[in-house]
Amino acid sequence: MKKNANTKAAKPVKAKKAKAEDQEKNADSLLVATQKDSTNVLAVEPDSSNAGSTANELQLPTPEQLGITISTGFSDAPLKVTVGDTIDFPVTVSWSVQGSAILVVPTSSANAKGIMQLGVSQESSRTVKDGKELAQITFNYKIVVQDTGNLNIPAMRFEIPTPMGQSLDLRSDSVPVRAEAPVSMLPIAVGVVVALCLIFAGIWRMRRRAKAKKVLEKWRDSLSAIRERMIVLKQRVMVADSREWLLELEGICKEYAALRFGVKDASTINLDNLVKTGSLEGWEHLVEEFAHARYGGGIRDSFENKETWKLAMTLMDLEEEE
Repeated sequence: MKKNANTKAAKPVKAKKAKAEDQEKNADSLLVATQKDSTNVLAVEPDSSNAGSTANELQLPTPEQLGITISTGFSDAPLKVTVGDTIDFPVTVSWSVQGSAILVVPTSSANAKGIMQLGVSQESSRTVKDGKELAQITFNYKIVVQDTGNLNIPAMRFEIPTPMGQSLDLRSDSVPVRAEAPVSMLPIAVGVVVALCLIFAGIWRMRRRAKAKKVLEKWRDSLSAIRERMIVLKQRVMVADSREWLLELEGICKEYAALRFGVKDASTINLDNLVKTGSLEGWEHLVEEFAHARYGGGIRDSFENKETWKLAMTLMDLEEEE
């Protein structure tokens, strides 16, 4: 009786141990690709001892346990971009080949708030590291940033199918994105153009003022010389010949007219014509005095000449005392 009881108690323990060994064998066989399978899925070799088990009863290992890794190539620091920028976002799935190939199926998109996926391409490669052959598949997502602020490129999801109807799930990390508003160059360009225009306008204004100041100084110097000659002429009014004195006064008036109208040679000035054209208003009486001195002759009183001198000073806007 005791022997039968021990035998019955040992059966459940043996059964559990055998089931655990079967699950470990099945998990190890996930990376063994069948030669007849053309879809490159993770294959499970059939086990007659587990024929009564269903797919749900098989505990699949994690991708990490199988040496399958996924990476994005971006650090945890926020990716700084500008609205409108296009980003190439690679997601790479790597595994140890061990003479097999697997199928990686993307099951999500990169669309998110403020981010839109434009397209995706795929490329495969194999490398040898430390004597082990490694395979990888890179999915290159092309995305565009459409909004400002703190955004996130979502976690990309992938599945690796198995013949049992179950799939290994892979998921990348989300990547933070800091999007800034684009800096428009138009206001800067307009500002530069306006600044240059103001600078050139200032330079032109300064040159114009300097030129006007130079002309004004020249005008004042010439006018001062005319005034000095008029003062000397007044001092001679009592002793000089009346005709010669008036003709000298006419010469001084011609120099003033040349200065006023910008004529270099005062001898070409005709006061009669300037009076007739209205260029010298109020000069009629003075011009008549000059004509009388040239053609009429005769003796004039010094008092009359002095009055003529005062009229000339007034018409030329000169003051006897500075």
